[in-house]
Amino acid sequence: MDMKTLQKFMEKINSEGKFKGLIKYDEAMSEHCTFKAGGPADVWVRPGKAVFKSYAARLLGAAKQEGIPVFILGAGANILVSDRGIRGIVLDTGSWAGSLPVIHRDNSPNFDESAVCALSGTQVDKLVDSLARRGLSALEFLGGMPGSVGGAVWMNARCYEKSISDVLLETEILDENYEIQKIPFRKEDFSYKKSPFQSREVLILSASFKIEAREPKEMRREINSYRKDRRDKGHYRFPSAGSAFKNNHAFGEPSGKIIDQAGLRGFSIGGAQVAPWHGNIIINSGGARAGDIKSLMDEVARRVKEERGFELESEVLYVGDWEEPGQ
Repeated sequence: MDMKTLQKFMEKINSEGKFKGLIKYDEAMSEHCTFKAGGPADVWVRPGKAVFKSYAARLLGAAKQEGIPVFILGAGANILVSDRGIRGIVLDTGSWAGSLPVIHRDNSPNFDESAVCALSGTQVDKLVDSLARRGLSALEFLGGMPGSVGGAVWMNARCYEKSISDVLLETEILDENYEIQKIPFRKEDFSYKKSPFQSREVLILSASFKIEAREPKEMRREINSYRKDRRDKGHYRFPSAGSAFKNNHAFGEPSGKIIDQAGLRGFSIGGAQVAPWHGNIIINSGGARAGDIKSLMDEVARRVKEERGFELESEVLYVGDWEEPGQ
């Protein structure tokens, strides 16, 4: 679909209600993902919090009828956007958090008041701080992790031997018919970095987590220890997506150690490099194209397979137009 047609489509959608928010055309996605690489989105839209649910339902429904693809963007922490960019529309959930984490005691009939609800666009690290100030223990293990609540639930984020599914109670979604549903947590639906939402075309709106009272100072010490560990591992030194490959316990060793043993620490292609200090972090060392990053990840996986027989599984999602190899 050409840009003029997309513009007319967006003008029609926005005229059906009092649109509040931001909309840009040919928006550089390198500004919206932690790799700081990738091409433009045809349309990038961030609706205001007050209209988010109704606008998202209207946009997604109309786009499906017109055959226009829509990509749901959280905080861009686990994605790599193609150098060709993203065709269609990027729906940014960032405003669905407001300027501060939005949490409240949940009054769902499915569980008691020992729960909090957070909107999907809320930045995880800000939510962790907000809970700690209130002495509400649930998500300390996510301290220092980039990303949004919606993204963390979608991928069942796991850090320091704990997963989102360990504390999740309920997820509110906009389903395939663009109706709001509340999905109670079922343990059998989740596994290592897997959630049921990965196989559905739904929009996560919010999530509720079980909480316990805890001394804020104790929580702060634990959270700071995780943040220090991330800093010491170099997660923030250069643009990256954190861990590049999932850890497979069947391999007997973490993916980073396996990559190190293959002699790949510091190996680079273009501006992309295996971090000199950690085998499982791929960094944008300066001016890397998305194609460089993907080519490097593919080469690392190929060499590990050749030398050790292990199939590394990417933790990074490849988003956008990847029609040509390495592009």
